[in-house]
Amino acid sequence: MAIRIRKKRLSRSTGGDVLIFFFLGLGAAFMAMPMVYTISQAFKPLNELWLFPPQFFVRNPTLDNFNDLLVLMGKSWVPITRYFFNSLFIVFVGMAGNVLTGSLAAYALAKHVFPGRKAIERIIVLSLMFTPTVTSIPNYLLMSRLKLINTYWAVVIPQWQFTLGLYLMRNFIGAMVHDSLLEAARIDGASELRIYAQIAMPIVKPAWLTLIILVFQNLWRETGALFIYREELKTLPYALSQVAAGGIARAGVSAAITLIMMTVPILIFVINQSKIVETMGTSGMGGE
Repeated sequence: MAIRIRKKRLSRSTGGDVLIFFFLGLGAAFMAMPMVYTISQAFKPLNELWLFPPQFFVRNPTLDNFNDLLVLMGKSWVPITRYFFNSLFIVFVGMAGNVLTGSLAAYALAKHVFPGRKAIERIIVLSLMFTPTVTSIPNYLLMSRLKLINTYWAVVIPQWQFTLGLYLMRNFIGAMVHDSLLEAARIDGASELRIYAQIAMPIVKPAWLTLIILVFQNLWRETGALFIYREELKTLPYALSQVAAGGIARAGVSAAITLIMMTVPILIFVINQSKIVETMGTSGMGGE
C-alpha cells in the first residue's frame, strides 16, 4: 500500500510581507542617515554649519565648500595631481601585490598538504585578532632595516600581508575548487602555476574581487605619515587632512573632504556588493 506524503507549503500572508518590508525599510533608512547627513553637510554654507540646534538637511545648498577646497589645494607647492598619483600608485600596486601573494598562499594552503600547514593556518586566524595599530611599530622597524622609509614601498609592502584576504581566499578555494578538477588537470600535464592561473583563479573570481575592494578601502584612506616624510610623496588623504586641520573657518571644506573620501569606496562597494556577499557566505564553509 503506497503511502502518500504531503509536503507542507510554507507561505506568508500579505500583511506579513508588508510588515517585513516595513521593518527592513526602517532599518535601511536608519543606517543611511549618517550618509545623508554627510552629503547634506558638504553642501551647507558656513552659517548653516554652525546653527544650533543643528539642521539635518541643508536649506540653501552651495558649492562654495568645494570651490574653497580647490583654491586651497591650488596654493600648495606640491600640485594636487601629484597627491593623486601617489595615492593611485599605492592603491593599485598594493592591491595587485596583495591579490597575488594572498591567492598563491591560499591555493597552497587549501590544496596542498605539507609539514606545518595546520600551524600556519592557526597563525593566520590568530593574526586576525590584531589591529594595524599593533603591528605599526614592527612594520616600521622592518621597513627601516630594509631602508625603505620615505618610499612608496614602505606603505605598499605591509599591505601585502593583509591576512583577512588570505583567510577568505583560502576558505573560498577550499570550498569551490574541487580536488577532482585539479587532478584531471595534472593528469593532462598542466603545471601547478597553470592550474592556479587558469583553473583556480577564474573559479574564485568573487573572492579576489572582494579582496581587491577590502584592500582598496584600506589603502584609499592611507596617509603614509608613519613611513613617508617627503611632501612630494605624500598621499591625497594626508593633503586633505592638512587642509581640514585649519580650524573652524574650514568647517565647510572639512565637510566637502569627508564627502569626497567617502564617495569612492562606497561606489566601489555598491558596484561589487553581490560578489562580497557571495564570498562572505562561502568563506564560512572552510572546505578542507
